Amino acid sequence: MSSEVPIRKKGGGRSWFAFVLGLIVLAILLALGTWQVQRLAWKEGLLATIEQRMHAPPLGLRDAEQLFAQTGDVDYVPLSVQGTFLHEGERHFLATWNGQSGFYVYTPLKLEDGRFLLVNRGFVPYDKKDAASRAQGQIEGNVTITGLARNPLGEKPSSLIPDNDLAKNVFYWKDRDVMAATAGLPAGYVLVPFFLDADETPNPGGWPVGDVTIIALPNNHLGYAVTWYGLAAALVGVMVFARVGRRRPQ
Repeated sequence: MSSEVPIRKKGGGRSWFAFVLGLIVLAILLALGTWQVQRLAWKEGLLATIEQRMHAPPLGLRDAEQLFAQTGDVDYVPLSVQGTFLHEGERHFLATWNGQSGFYVYTPLKLEDGRFLLVNRGFVPYDKKDAASRAQGQIEGNVTITGLARNPLGEKPSSLIPDNDLAKNVFYWKDRDVMAATAGLPAGYVLVPFFLDADETPNPGGWPVGDVTIIALPNNHLGYAVTWYGLAAALVGVMVFARVGRRRPQ
């Protein structure tokens, strides 16, 4: 009496493991592609909001503050304010403008109601960091400043960014509260909870140069989505080819 022993095909277990692994990778690729599609929709909505805001009439300060209180967002909202600059309290934020390195000059503006608003007056090169070198641009008296409101930062954007050098008055990130605290403002001062970037209105002597707000936001999400979905399609092709090849008669 003879008994037949079933013969197991070599590599069968490994092929199923590879197939399951392929399905897992495929799910990851599809998830990444879908996430980029969602990010694309978010970025297009953000750009549309910025475009709409920038072409709206300037708000008054109280309207902008009300919007910020309701939404926590006034980025790129046109704003017009009146007040007097405290030039001795200007803070310097390390920046580049049109390929030139230097600083954005943030100066406290004392408003008519006694509060203060930090205004980014614009760009100066390294050799103009000292306010004495651009004394003509240190305008006195009551002024009207129009520009774009900017949201404050809640924390340092990245651990790779250096700490602000308060001794040298060089800021590597826009810490609004520390800028105000080191600007020599009077005790008990009240600070408007966002910044203002001044527009292109020329300053006497040419410095600082206003209208330095960077509007262009990268939008590469469509390309990323196509890449992830393309890799998913290629993986499906490889898996199908592998399965068909295994079933083909030897």
